[in-house]
Amino acid sequence: MSWLLNLYETYESNLDLVGKIEKKHNDQEYTLLPVSHTTQNAHIEVEITENGEFHSATVIDKSDASTLIPCTEDSANRAGSKIAPYPLHDKLSYVAGDYAAFGGEIKKEEPFPYYIKQLKDWADSPQAAAKVKSIYLYLSKGKLIQDLVKEKVLYVDAGDRLLDKWDQHAEAFHGTTRPPIFSVIAGEQASAFVRFNVYSPAKILSKVWKDQEMYDSFVQFYSGQLGDEDLCYVTGRTMPATDKHANKIRNAADKAKLISANDTSGFTFRGRFNLSHEAASISYEVSQKAHNALKWLINRQGKIMDQRVFLVWGNDDLDIPGLTEDSFAIDPEAVAVKEKVSFTNKEYASEMAKALDGYRNRLSSPSEAKVNILIMDSATTGRMAVLYYRNMNKELYLDKLVKWHSTCVWLHRYRKDDNGDFVQFYGAPATKDIAYAAYGPRASDKVVKGLMERMLPCIIDDRNIPSDIVSSAKQRASSPESMEKWEWEKTLSIACALINKREGINVALDTDNNDRDYLFGRLLAVADVLERRALGDETRATNAIRYMNAFSRHPERTWRTIQACLQPYQARLGTKATYWSKIIDEVASRIPADQFNNKPLSGLYLLGFYSQRHELYQKKESNDAVEASN
Repeated sequence: MSWLLNLYETYESNLDLVGKIEKKHNDQEYTLLPVSHTTQNAHIEVEITENGEFHSATVIDKSDASTLIPCTEDSANRAGSKIAPYPLHDKLSYVAGDYAAFGGEIKKEEPFPYYIKQLKDWADSPQAAAKVKSIYLYLSKGKLIQDLVKEKVLYVDAGDRLLDKWDQHAEAFHGTTRPPIFSVIAGEQASAFVRFNVYSPAKILSKVWKDQEMYDSFVQFYSGQLGDEDLCYVTGRTMPATDKHANKIRNAADKAKLISANDTSGFTFRGRFNLSHEAASISYEVSQKAHNALKWLINRQGKIMDQRVFLVWGNDDLDIPGLTEDSFAIDPEAVAVKEKVSFTNKEYASEMAKALDGYRNRLSSPSEAKVNILIMDSATTGRMAVLYYRNMNKELYLDKLVKWHSTCVWLHRYRKDDNGDFVQFYGAPATKDIAYAAYGPRASDKVVKGLMERMLPCIIDDRNIPSDIVSSAKQRASSPESMEKWEWEKTLSIACALINKREGINVALDTDNNDRDYLFGRLLAVADVLERRALGDETRATNAIRYMNAFSRHPERTWRTIQACLQPYQARLGTKATYWSKIIDEVASRIPADQFNNKPLSGLYLLGFYSQRHELYQKKESNDAVEASN
């Protein structure tokens, strides 16, 4: 229950944001929902005058469809043919008193009487807002569909029945192009969801679904209709309880629930309890606030991969750097590399710690500040599970992040800045990028989200990266011929970061490292650069790159082939090749004769390859700059 308690406390800490509309980077709106409210995609918007008369109606564009609506326990959990009206906005079959008159199908009972009675109770209550009374006054007349047909929002056939679909017969009868309503609904017109607003020519009124007065009105009205009190297992207080909990956690169409006990047959409680609340009793208020806080946090800062949610938030400060992000996402200024990389991993750890100091400085009480890490996913349409939950000290969490982002590091060139230009950054890759580096860009979402979850203990518990992940990344980085150049460069740098987590080697070339695998990697890099210089403007792959996979498995035998292929290019370059030839001789001479064999190379050879190539290219850039200045 600790995750529910922390979500409940998060809601209580952000009461000033309840009902306030926020926007994502793609301009999609979201909000911290008030208690007894949910979201629904609406299709039709009807405006009512303050006197309860029809004013106008429009079909809602899909980009503006999300609507915050009041709900009861029953309406939030209705399914099938069960009649459970939403208190205000609802489907046409509920809100239209003339639904049956226009051919609407009634399966058992007509829903409208239940809807209008519930709305009347709210409109007649002391808590009712003026807008509720205006909407009730109009809908009680029972002529909504009639007005929508006159407004040319809905369409009927020759027998005044709502059209099921727009076909050739409908087009011939109405003599018009396809109406907007048939573009926004998936089924027939009768399934359209209607939201209501109040129009006033004399003053500007806020939209009903964005009006704080409307939120408060329904919350106060509905709080007096809640069920019996019971001990809440989350807070330890006696409060009105519920056994019906929220869905729509990840998005408006999400039917999966985290808490559910609606099956009263079979082995639901495994013979231990008679009723669901005997297993766990949760108050209505806590359930609503905890679930609403969760929805809000997911919209605000959650990462979703194939419906699996990765969420990190702080009890005292919501904005916490996540576990799935790379170093560039945490602080681009701190990790961007514009000059030669010469600092050590220890120095970089200090830079990373400075980048996270802003989060530390916002701690109100360092000993009590907590960070929550939550992973959720659903195996079926209706059930969701908490796969991982951890509540830890914020200071400790930030220390773990510093350790991760300063040990699983390498120089990367695949990120872009705000201007769309590629930038170099030194740090740890994102977990999603690690997945694609290990398993390729065509890896299924199931594989990717599984790897992202497996990486979490490596970050927050400093465990070793699973060997199969490192091995897969190394194998793909050793096969540049199987992918485009940009993809290989990205895979290579990420593989180096994973290997470096264990080896602790700097990007800057370590000329004192006499490890056999590291030296073989340096040889391969010099061969690649030498041939690339000889090729000039030709874009074909060098022999070093073409034979890289074979070289990693049989270094001695493959090196003989690569060196033989180098001779024509050394001859083409003439004396210009002397510099690279000397490096080859110097590096090769440091490999003991008994180790110059075909034993497969470890991932360390990639670090030697990357660092040596980086060093050579930087020297070339420096020489070019000197020549240009002269």
